[in-house]
Amino acid sequence: MHGAPVADAVLARVADDVAKLAADGVEVGLGTILVGDDPASAGYIAKKHDACAAVGMRSFHQELPSTATQDEVMAAVAAFNGDPAVDAFLIQNPFPLGLDYNAAIAFLDPAKDADGLHPTNLGLLALGVTDAPLACTPAGILAMLAHYEVPVEGRNVVIVGRGPTIGRPLSLLLSQKRAGANAAVTVVHTGVANWADYTRRADIVVGGAGVANMIGPDHVRPGAAVVGAGITWEGRRVVSDVDESVGEVAGWVTPRRGGVGPTTVAMLLSNAVRAARAKLEAS
Repeated sequence: MHGAPVADAVLARVADDVAKLAADGVEVGLGTILVGDDPASAGYIAKKHDACAAVGMRSFHQELPSTATQDEVMAAVAAFNGDPAVDAFLIQNPFPLGLDYNAAIAFLDPAKDADGLHPTNLGLLALGVTDAPLACTPAGILAMLAHYEVPVEGRNVVIVGRGPTIGRPLSLLLSQKRAGANAAVTVVHTGVANWADYTRRADIVVGGAGVANMIGPDHVRPGAAVVGAGITWEGRRVVSDVDESVGEVAGWVTPRRGGVGPTTVAMLLSNAVRAARAKLEAS
């Protein structure tokens, strides 16, 4: 199923929250940092700024060339850390070769972490703390499953992929006693030779390995729910981890385009609102 209806519902709530905060004298601001000239990354950044404009949120942008040094990247992060107009911001990944993305993320103020990927916030997720920013793609996946009334609690979920953006935080989120979660979660990856033995038994399969068309119709059981979260670029074409033919077997499947992506952007803006509200309450 498509992510747009889910994203629209989240963004409607965000727009309402932005207006309420504005009435209290708070203008919510989201920042983005882009390093290098990757066209896909530039496109993602543009979508995020368009979404900000649509909900009445201010947006700020810093762009560095592919020749930027690590010190220049850290200076850009420090500038947003110290800017009171920026309530939350993200650092677009991937970085050009030779630059350390993880070091930049660790230097980000965890209170301004729009992506929910700072080590502090991932640690809070592991502890089950519910008022910390959530990693956006996992939060979007959970929202999609809830929106389309896919049962999760007590179900067998298999996540293919163990990365810090999707697989690891999603496994933590879905296994916790949160609304719409509380599942039995298994994480497999490309290093598991018989990974398909796990996915064939799953009620829900999430592809998050970043391997094009890795999950085919013979890798899922009939009627299962299948989410394609990982993507690969083949030229100008984006390809999901989940082959389109899976739709012939699955009971519920995300499309190659317009699936999880829109919900990720919506959750990013939701995290910005959360950060602005937390700052107001602490003042």
